[in-house]
Amino acid sequence: MHSTPLPSVPSGSPTPSVLFVCVHNAGRSQMAAGFLGHLAGDRIEVRSAGSVPGERVNPAAVEAMREVGIDIAGARPKMLSAEDVRASDYVITMGCGDACPVFPGKRYLDWELADPAGKGVAAVRPIRDEIRARIEALIAEIDATAS
Repeated sequence: MHSTPLPSVPSGSPTPSVLFVCVHNAGRSQMAAGFLGHLAGDRIEVRSAGSVPGERVNPAAVEAMREVGIDIAGARPKMLSAEDVRASDYVITMGCGDACPVFPGKRYLDWELADPAGKGVAAVRPIRDEIRARIEALIAEIDATAS
């Protein structure tokens, strides 16, 4: 896993922000955003985007998240912009390669996760569970840094 040194939260920005990026913004990044919003509430600002956004969120990802009480059915894939990156303290990529712009002072993490595209809900569940574990660790890291 690639990681850069942890920056302090920028002054004037009391709420840390996280951007999740995957290619289609239809599976991994949407599940990660759903977990972070659910587990952290309004303590952390959540964004997600894709380098080549899909038309809709993966139905198997929607169903897998519904099973754990999180509704991402209303989420829509969004095109990654430099402004999304600029406005985020943490940028977590999930298979988007070099499509993500790099700005100084951000914490970049690359999470290697299987792509749920084209898979059924049974195959998406382990990906969902791995994302949840990573989100829980990320929240703990952000909370420790903010205090």
